[in-house]
Order: sequence, then structure tokens, then C-alpha cells
Amino acid sequence: EVQLVESGGGLVQPGGSLRLSCAASGFTFDDYAMSWVRQAPGTGLEWVSAIKWDGDITYYAESMKGRFTISRDNAKSTLYLQMNSLKSEDTAVYYCAKVGNPYFSGDRDEFDYWGQGTQVTVSS
Repeated sequence: EVQLVESGGGLVQPGGSLRLSCAASGFTFDDYAMSWVRQAPGTGLEWVSAIKWDGDITYYAESMKGRFTISRDNAKSTLYLQMNSLKSEDTAVYYCAKVGNPYFSGDRDEFDYWGQGTQVTVSS
């Protein structure tokens, strides 16, 4: 079965950095775009970032541009999110999500599998 397991979350001070990882299994990892989505306390889901199947093209929500970097290691079937200059507003559960297509369009994308999430807390 498809499994997505996030790790790397934790408590960090404002301005600090974290790197999240998502270990994927149960599907051909390099056949699919991947994405990160987050959910802050008491709010709905917010799309964060996505990456094309081969890592050649990346996509970011406006508030993450210049601070977050998505990447993937297809040989390891692992997705990453490097988060720098973290703000309190970044506090959320971060989910790794599989896109049901090799490409990410930003329109009508289906996230067909999700990980369990990893908590990121940005606080002084």
C-alpha cells in the first residue's frame, strides 16, 4: 500500500530553520509530482509547495517564496521541505501529499494520498 511518512518537525524559534522529510513507498515515486500542504490550528488546509516528478520545476505559495525550498531524491523515494526564516504563522501540521499526476498544474490537482503529518511549532 501507499505510505507517506513525514518527519523532521519540532519546536523552533522565529527566524530559525527546519527540514522536513517524507519517506514514500508503495508506488513508483518518480512517476508522480509531490506536494506539501499544511494546516494551522483551527484552520483549513493550505497548500504550501509542489514539485514535478523529476524535480525540475518547483511551485510555492506566495508567502513561502524565498523562505521554503522543496526538493526530492528519487533514488531514495524521499521528499523534502527546507524551511528557513520561520515565522509564528508557519506553525501548523505539515502533510506530505502525493499528486495523482507526474505534473502539478495548480488547477484541479488531486492529492490522492497523504501522510500522517508532522507538527511544526514556531515560538520564542
